[in-house]
Amino acid sequence: QVQLVESGGGLVQAGGSLRLSCAASGRTFSNYVMAWFRQAPGNEREFVSVISRNGGSTSYADLVKGRFTVSRDNAKNTVYLQMNNLKPDDTAVYYCAARLLLGSYDSWGQGTQVTVSS
Repeated sequence: QVQLVESGGGLVQAGGSLRLSCAASGRTFSNYVMAWFRQAPGNEREFVSVISRNGGSTSYADLVKGRFTVSRDNAKNTVYLQMNNLKPDDTAVYYCAARLLLGSYDSWGQGTQVTVSS
């Protein structure tokens, strides 16, 4: 497994922006597909975005498409989530996760809180 540490969460007003980071260690970062998930109070954890091992392919949940951008820097062992035009419904704990190409998400960070005020 790879160790993951998220950062960059905080309190922001609706319409604002935040950039989350997820630093990886312990394994070869470029071997892992990386994803972001989030979990709001009382809700199940939901998929937000995923990026391929070389960063050439990305995918987003419909709720964030056009507002969020995922990227990665394999030289820095870090994946990012740029979040623009944030809405109160984006309030959640955001987690990054890693999996090998044919595996399941078995490495998770501790999460970072994002709170969007109206």
